[in-house]
Amino acid sequence: MRLFAKLAAVLSVMMMLATTAFAEDGVHKLALQITDNDPQKMNTVLNVAANVARHYSDMGEEVDIKVVAFNQGLHMFRADTSPVSERMKSFVQSMPNVAFEACNNTLQAMTKKAGKDITLLEGVEIVPAGAVALMELNEDGYTILRP
Repeated sequence: MRLFAKLAAVLSVMMMLATTAFAEDGVHKLALQITDNDPQKMNTVLNVAANVARHYSDMGEEVDIKVVAFNQGLHMFRADTSPVSERMKSFVQSMPNVAFEACNNTLQAMTKKAGKDITLLEGVEIVPAGAVALMELNEDGYTILRP
C-alpha cells in the first residue's frame, strides 16, 4: 500500500507540474463551434466568448478566442442572413481577442446554391475548412466547445 501511495503522490506532482507548464505560456485558448442556423445558439456562443474574455481579463491573464462557423452556422456570419449582425459588429470593434472564422467549403456551396456572391460580415476571416480549422486549433492547444 505504501508503494501505491508514493506512486500516487509522484503522479500528482507530475500532473501539477505539467499543468503549470501549460499555463505558463500566458495565453488561454478557446475555440467555439457554431454549425446551426439558430440565433439563440449563436447568442450563447457570443455569451460564452464574452464571459471567458471577461473572466481572464479580470484576472489579468490573456485569452485567445476563435469562433468557427461551418454548415448552417455560416448564416450567423453572412451579411444578408445574420440575425446577430449588430452584436457581431460590436464584438469585432470591442473584443480584439475574439476572432471569427468562416468555412470556405460551406461558403462556396452556399454561393453556388444562391447563384450569387455572398458577403460576410466585417471582421470575419475565411479558413479553408471549418472542421480542419477546429482540428488544427485543438492540436495547437485550444479547448474546443460547442455550446
